[in-house]
Amino acid sequence: MSSTATTTGIFVSSEDKRKIQPSDSQTEDFIVYDINVPYIGLTDETDRATHYPQYMPTWDPIWFDPLPPFEFHDPALRVKDTSKPNLLSSSARITDIQPGFGSIVDGVQLNKLSDAGKDELALLISERKVIAFPNQDIIDDGPASQQEFMKYFGKPNYQPVSGTIPGYPGFHIIHRSGNIDEINRFLERKSTTTLWHQDVSYERQPPGYVMLGLLQGPEVGGDTVFADTAAAYKHISPILQSFLDGLSVTHSSRHMIAHTRQAGGLVRKDSVDSVHPLIRVHPVTGEKCLFVNGEFITRIHGLKDAEAKVLLEFLLQHIITGHDFQARVKWQPKTIVLFDNRSTLRKK
Repeated sequence: MSSTATTTGIFVSSEDKRKIQPSDSQTEDFIVYDINVPYIGLTDETDRATHYPQYMPTWDPIWFDPLPPFEFHDPALRVKDTSKPNLLSSSARITDIQPGFGSIVDGVQLNKLSDAGKDELALLISERKVIAFPNQDIIDDGPASQQEFMKYFGKPNYQPVSGTIPGYPGFHIIHRSGNIDEINRFLERKSTTTLWHQDVSYERQPPGYVMLGLLQGPEVGGDTVFADTAAAYKHISPILQSFLDGLSVTHSSRHMIAHTRQAGGLVRKDSVDSVHPLIRVHPVTGEKCLFVNGEFITRIHGLKDAEAKVLLEFLLQHIITGHDFQARVKWQPKTIVLFDNRSTLRKK
């Protein structure tokens, strides 16, 4: 990303319908976690370079306890008319990015939707998995309105290490300005800054619906690539599908927390370990989805470390090279992307 790219995201949790088990952390981890966490101090020059100074990231020393379990009722399940008349009026225009995955919707303003329209939006996200909305007025409505909009879809997830907005810990602010030295240090050990992942999959109830919004960005570049993990599962042989169906996996934030502390960053939450099924059933569509992550998986239960490493590498490479079930989103200022964290991976 260029020097003035800023992305705003709100993570909203949805309930994992399967039983959550405490994780077993007694074995050695086979995945080494690393992340580029920026801690560049903001300056007057930084503020002058942005049109949205109220979104400049801060690291307030506020502590969050783990979210207790909660009941989640997906708003998509309330929809009766699947033609979505409250969302898609006659002025709306849908352009598909791929035949079965990803869409661009023009002629809809998210901040004007009724509750029925939001229910239909949840269904559209569940079906198409990634939806881009260009030219959104909600970008200029401010963080309070954006947070209130997303709270309709579930409980916000608070960021444990990322820069956020004072008073709005559900925002994850990505700001790149003046930190080229930090990026170069990161690339001394890594060959690329890209990493395929699902957001905070280590949570007991990982995020379901996620909003990303571009405030400022480069004229070219900075695209986000998403992968359809339901399609990725369908492309696997039936024999391997049957094997994967019975596996459970530990997702952990321990490496992220340790790396952040080592880098001198601020930590707002203790590390979390959770056990999730490797194959999740989507609560709205009924599709089976690969729940795999390049960042947070530390153990595949029932497999030896060497076996688990090979399997995880295969699944990630299957997703990374599966261009027939990927969708590329090209950003313009004031674009909002809403995606389903339960059935997608994305490359950052």
